[in-house]
Amino acid sequence: MLIVGLNGSPRKNGNTAEILGAALAEAKALGADTFLLQASEGVGAARTAFCTHCSSPCKGVCYQGTALEEMFNLLRRADAVIMGSPVYFGTVSAQLKAFWDKTRKLRSELALVNVVGAAVTVGGARFGGQEGTLRTLHNMLLVQGMILLGDGHVSADAGHFGVCAQQPAKDDTEVFKRVPILVRRVVEVARATESLRKGRRAQA
Repeated sequence: MLIVGLNGSPRKNGNTAEILGAALAEAKALGADTFLLQASEGVGAARTAFCTHCSSPCKGVCYQGTALEEMFNLLRRADAVIMGSPVYFGTVSAQLKAFWDKTRKLRSELALVNVVGAAVTVGGARFGGQEGTLRTLHNMLLVQGMILLGDGHVSADAGHFGVCAQQPAKDDTEVFKRVPILVRRVVEVARATESLRKGRRAQA
């Protein structure tokens, strides 16, 4: 099982990375292989930073042979993706939005259909736009046909939308109670739905 963390923050070692690091450590402890992608690095490697809808269906010409193409190939193999973003003006970062806009080719290939998806976010205040940002992250996952999960598990509670933090994330003790619950659910559902992805990938 491969679980990919996608860091939408422009900071490689910031608050969002702190939460994703904890999530991937928990996933690894549960037996999964893990990998962390830095969205800003992928977008920076592309020939154009933003999708211009230059072809339909998308041919991926703006990132062929770049680190972004390698990242997308890794996403094709993922059983689950945990996406994270800081709150920027009440929504996701520009870097993450630009990265996800460029996944049009993956969408046309149905490459992420039935891949499990979950989200984490961090804001500058306790009520700093985290739930709105989670909703945007969820919308991005749903448009790819992914299986959307929140931070609930039968061993804990029914859950909420995902993990929300207040910076500095390392001092937000509630976050590190919710992260393991979220990851247990992600791993459980990824295992239960493995056959759905195997069948589709075999046909691709």
